[in-house]
Amino acid sequence: MRYPIAQSRHLITIIPTMNNLKTFGLLAFMSALVVLVAQAFGYSPWIGLGIAGVLNFFVYFFSAKMALAASRAKPVEEHEMPQVYAIVRNLATQTNMPMPKIYLIDSPQPNAFATGRNPKNAAVAVTTGIMQLMSYEELEGVLAHELAHVRNRDILISSIAAMLAAALSIFARMAFWGGAGRRRSNDALSGIVAILSLILAPIAAMVIRLAISRAREYQADASGAAITGQPLNLASALRKLEIGTAQIPMNVNPAVSQLFIADPLKAFGNRGGGGLGRMFSTHPPIDDRVRRLEEMQYKV
Repeated sequence: MRYPIAQSRHLITIIPTMNNLKTFGLLAFMSALVVLVAQAFGYSPWIGLGIAGVLNFFVYFFSAKMALAASRAKPVEEHEMPQVYAIVRNLATQTNMPMPKIYLIDSPQPNAFATGRNPKNAAVAVTTGIMQLMSYEELEGVLAHELAHVRNRDILISSIAAMLAAALSIFARMAFWGGAGRRRSNDALSGIVAILSLILAPIAAMVIRLAISRAREYQADASGAAITGQPLNLASALRKLEIGTAQIPMNVNPAVSQLFIADPLKAFGNRGGGGLGRMFSTHPPIDDRVRRLEEMQYKV
């Protein structure tokens, strides 16, 4: 039985609160790190943020076109994919979102992603593989997950994280090639600090960005399941995606891999796992995502 839509909308606001707090906490930590690194080498933090902001401005506004081109997605009309159009239109109506554009990726790997800087400029792409593998209910769960990404402004969040990460890298390079070396050319310790900053700052930024990516996947799982009122349908779809992405390779640009509901590069050995592997993974373990959805089902 489906939950009434009023209850589903309420669930969207209360269930994923912890994921939101984690995301904002990570962004705040990265922001503080940018300021500290800048001040440590005598720079104004606005320099790096300004440069990074300009670099990422273009990416943010053209992210949808870039992601669709990188994944070789093609637009499709409603008569070509009536089932997907019907599901997405129903979900968009339930969540008061404009109807996004629909795209198809010619790939046997089951997968899907959504992109767009806001609901008015959204696009949803599915692979031919997912259309063949999923039941109607499972496909609905996947598409609700993707619309949740758009509704939650995840492209904006990832763009902010990318800007902060770029600023850290800029400061690290400035410290290495300029400021610190000129101010204290005879200070061996300052040279070591500059080298460590050059190496560690970009790594720290990448780790935080990936943690934010994983948090947004948890958020989209919970929000999408709340929209349909059927967490177990998405859980079932994720189990199929785990097997499909591990067995069937997909030729996709790694730069857009984090957009997909499941890691499209898993078949190439990008399997995450525990410890450091999980820290550098774009997606959380599917077993953990399934467990959370099952808990969500039984709590409601």
